Amino acid sequence: MEQRDEQDFAEYFAARRDAVRRSAYLLCGDWHRADDLAQTAFVALHRRWRKIRDHGALDAYVRRTLVRAVIDESRRPWRRERFVEELPEKPSSDGEVGDSVATRSALLDGLRAVPPRQRAVLVLRYLEGLDVAATAEALKCSEGTVKSQTARGLTALREALGGTLDDLRSAS
Repeated sequence: MEQRDEQDFAEYFAARRDAVRRSAYLLCGDWHRADDLAQTAFVALHRRWRKIRDHGALDAYVRRTLVRAVIDESRRPWRRERFVEELPEKPSSDGEVGDSVATRSALLDGLRAVPPRQRAVLVLRYLEGLDVAATAEALKCSEGTVKSQTARGLTALREALGGTLDDLRSAS
């Protein structure tokens, strides 16, 4: 790769790494995996840097690569099981934890319960702020698929958050 291309890539990486890492975290729910997934997306971008004609579409390319990496990784058998030494503590409802922190934590826990493809659609639509067409383009699927995955994802998220939402409402 030429020196100018390397410099352009380095500038893009420096400007976008935090945003890509946050998106990866929202998709997978683990900062360590988010780092790995963001790195995977940037490595793929670096490999294709000279072949990309429209540098205005770099965010879309990285986003699509990131979503695909999350979905591919979730299909691996060792990702389905989680072993921990101790069960995590549940947040107390006596006001020690702020409502916004408890809500955010509950949302992230709920997102982890949603299947990967539906989670990707929900993150892109509601947390990244993409419309149906942009989400369909990022995921390389039809707009109808985005709509149906959104509906199914919201249903799964509501089911995952069912008791949690009631707890949060009663605490406030």
